[in-house]
Amino acid sequence: MLTLLAAVPAFAQNPDSPDVPPPEALADLLENDQAREQLIEHLRRQAADPTLAGTEATEGPGEMSLPRELAELTSGIVSDIGGEVRNLFDVVVGLFTADTDTSAIDFGAIVTAAINLGLVIVATFALFLILRSLTRPLFARLSRWSQQSNGMTPVLRLVLCVVLAALADVLVVALAYVGGNLIATFAIGESGELSTRASLFLNAFLIIELIKAALRMLFSSRYEGLRLLPISAAEASYWNRWLARLVGLVGYGLMVVVPLASAYLAPTLAQGIGALIMFAAFIYAVAVVLRNRTRIRDNLNAMAARSDLTATRVSLQLFARTWHLFALAYFLVVLVLTLTRPADALPFVLFATLKTLGAVIVGMLLSSLLTQTIGRRIRLSDDLRRKLPQLEPRLNSYVPNALRVIRFLILITVIMLVLDAWGAFDLAAWYASEAGRGLVGTLVSVAMILLLAIGVWLALASLIEHKLNPETGKGEPDARAKTLLSLFRNALAIALITMTAMIVLAEIGINIGPLIAGAGVLGLAIGFGAQKLVQDIITGIFIQVENAMNTGDVVSVGGITGTAERLSIRSVGIRDLNGTYHIVPFSSVDTVSNFMRGFGYHVGEYGIAYRESIDEAIVALREAFDELAADEEHKMNIVAPLEVAGVVALADSSVNIRVRIKTTPGTQWGVGRAYNRLVKLHFDAKGIEIPFPHTTLYFGVGKEAEAPPANVRLMQQNFDIDGRPGGQPRSGESSRMSQDDPRAKSDPPPRGDYDEERD
Repeated sequence: MLTLLAAVPAFAQNPDSPDVPPPEALADLLENDQAREQLIEHLRRQAADPTLAGTEATEGPGEMSLPRELAELTSGIVSDIGGEVRNLFDVVVGLFTADTDTSAIDFGAIVTAAINLGLVIVATFALFLILRSLTRPLFARLSRWSQQSNGMTPVLRLVLCVVLAALADVLVVALAYVGGNLIATFAIGESGELSTRASLFLNAFLIIELIKAALRMLFSSRYEGLRLLPISAAEASYWNRWLARLVGLVGYGLMVVVPLASAYLAPTLAQGIGALIMFAAFIYAVAVVLRNRTRIRDNLNAMAARSDLTATRVSLQLFARTWHLFALAYFLVVLVLTLTRPADALPFVLFATLKTLGAVIVGMLLSSLLTQTIGRRIRLSDDLRRKLPQLEPRLNSYVPNALRVIRFLILITVIMLVLDAWGAFDLAAWYASEAGRGLVGTLVSVAMILLLAIGVWLALASLIEHKLNPETGKGEPDARAKTLLSLFRNALAIALITMTAMIVLAEIGINIGPLIAGAGVLGLAIGFGAQKLVQDIITGIFIQVENAMNTGDVVSVGGITGTAERLSIRSVGIRDLNGTYHIVPFSSVDTVSNFMRGFGYHVGEYGIAYRESIDEAIVALREAFDELAADEEHKMNIVAPLEVAGVVALADSSVNIRVRIKTTPGTQWGVGRAYNRLVKLHFDAKGIEIPFPHTTLYFGVGKEAEAPPANVRLMQQNFDIDGRPGGQPRSGESSRMSQDDPRAKSDPPPRGDYDEERD
C-alpha cells in the first residue's frame, strides 16, 4: 500500500516509467475506501508541501531516517483518527438534519430483515439459556469436587475441573450455534437458505460467546471451585459482568450492526456507526478503570504483602501504582488500531489479548502448582530422619531458593510471550537465532550443572552424617573419625563450590584459563609471603593424620591446657578451666599432650604423720577405694583395681604414700576428687593424722653426752586460737564437740624425738 502511494507522484510525472504500478493496481487501490482516503490525504500533504515529493523521490524505503518514520507514522495515525471523527460527525449531523439520501433505502426490506433477524436472535439465545440451565448441576458438582476432594494437588484439581467445565460450556455454545443455524435455515425466512444477516449474527454469536466462556473460566462468579483467578465472588461477578458487556457491545456492534448498516443503509453510515461504537466502548472502559483505580490498587498491594518472593512483591507493588495507566493504554491502542486498521485490527487485538491472558494465567497456575507441590515443607520418613538428621533441614533450605529462581524464569517467560503477542518482540525469530538458542542452551546447561553439584553435595554430606550419627552405621564414632569427617566435609564443600564456579564460568563463555593462571601466580606469591600460614596448614595436616588430638579432647598445646573445642586445618581452639577461649596456630605447637588417649590415671600422694602406721594407712586407702568402686556414679569409670606404689617420700613433716587409679579417659579428675574426699573421711575415722608442717627443736649434745640447759618451760595449760587459756569457748558457743565425730578427736600428747629411748 505504501509503495503504491509513493509511486503515485512518479506515475503522474512519467506514466511510461516501468517502475510505476499497473492500471489494475491503481484500480484496486481506488476501490478500497481506506486506501482511497489515505491516497487523498497523501496527495493533500504533497500539495501543501511540494518539497515532500522530491524528498521522497530521493530517499529509498530503507534510507528514511527514524525520526521521519515516526513523524509520518504519527501524522498518519492522527490524520486517520481525525478523518474517522469527521465522518462520525457528518453521519450524526446527517441523521438529525435529514441530509442523508434515503431515496434508495428500501424500508420494507429493512423491517422484514429486522424481524427475521430478531426471531433468529431470540431463538438462538433462548436455546442457549436452556442448555446453560441444563448444565448447571454439572458445574455445581465439579465445583464441589474441586473444593472438597483430596485426591490430588488443589491446583491440578482446579485445572481439571475448569477444563471439564470449559468443554461443557463450549459444547453448549456449539449446540446453540447449530440450533440457531437450523432455525434460521428451516424455520425463519426462505426455507432451506441461510440468509446473510443470520449468518453474520450466528458467526458473531459463536465468537463472542466463546470469548465469554473464556471469561467465565477466569472469573466464574457462581462457582467458587471453577474460578482460576484468586479473587472473591463479588469481585468476580463485577468484572465478569463488565467485560461481558464490553465484549458484547464491541463484538455484536462491529460484526453485526456495522455490516448490516453497510448493506441496507450506506457504507459511510456504517463506518460512522462503527466509530461511534468504538468511541462509546472506549469511554465506558475508561470510566470503569478510573472508578476502580483505588480498589484494584489496594487488592494488588494485599497480594504483594502475601507474596514470599521479593521480585514478585516489588512487581506487584509497582503494578498496583500503574495498573490503570496500562489499562488506559490498552484501550487506547485498541481504539487507534480499530480506527486506523478496521480490516484486521479486531482479530489482531482479540488474539493478542487471548495470548496475553493465556500466558498470565498459565504462569500463575504453574507458580501455584510449584508452591503446592515442592513449596511446602518437605517431610521425610521417621527412619530416614533418624539416619540422616540434617537432610530434611537442608532440603527445606534449598527448595525455597530454587522455587524463587523458577518463579523468576516463569515471570521472564510470561513477559516475553506478552510482548510477542502484541508484536513488540518476535519470540520465535529470537529463539531461531544463534543468540537465542545459545542463551537458552547456556541456561539449561548451567541449571543442570547446579542441580548435579547440589545432588553430589547432598549425597556426600548425607553419607558423612550417616557415619557420624551414633544411631546408624557402627555406633558412636570415635573422636578421630568425627574430626576427620568434619574436616573432609568442609574441604568437600570448598572443592565442590570452586569446581562448580569454574565450570559455570566456562559454560557462560568466560575463559577460565587466565583465572587459573592468575590463581596459580597468586598462590605462589601467597606461599612466599605467608610461610607461616603454609606451616600452619602442613603441621595441622600431620597432626590430624597422626591423630594427635580430636575435638573434645583435653590437651596441653603451646603452654595452654584445656578442651579442644574446634579443629581447623591451621589452628586449634582451646577452652581452658577459667572459660577463656584460646586459638593456637599449629606452627607454634612443638608438643601435644593429650589426656584423653585410651585411659587415664588418678595419681594421688597422701601424707601421714611419722607416728602413724603405714600399713594402717594403706588399709584405709584400700577401704576408701572399695567404697568408691561401689558408688553408682563412679564405678563405671574405674577400669582396674587400686595400685598402691607404697612410700615414695619421707618428707619434712609427713610420710607420703602414692596410689594410682586407672579410669576411662577424661574421668580421672572427677574420680580423683571423689577419692580424695573418701580418703579424708576414712583417715579421720581411723584417727590417722594428715599432718601439717612440724618444727622440731634440737639443743645439741656435747662430746661427753652432756646436754646444756635449755631453759624451756612447758605449760600444761592449752590455749585456743584466740589466745584464751584452757580453750574456753566464746560466749554463746558450745563448749564441747560431739564425741562421736572422729574429726573431734583430741591431738595426742606431745612427744619428743627421744622419748622412746628414755623409756
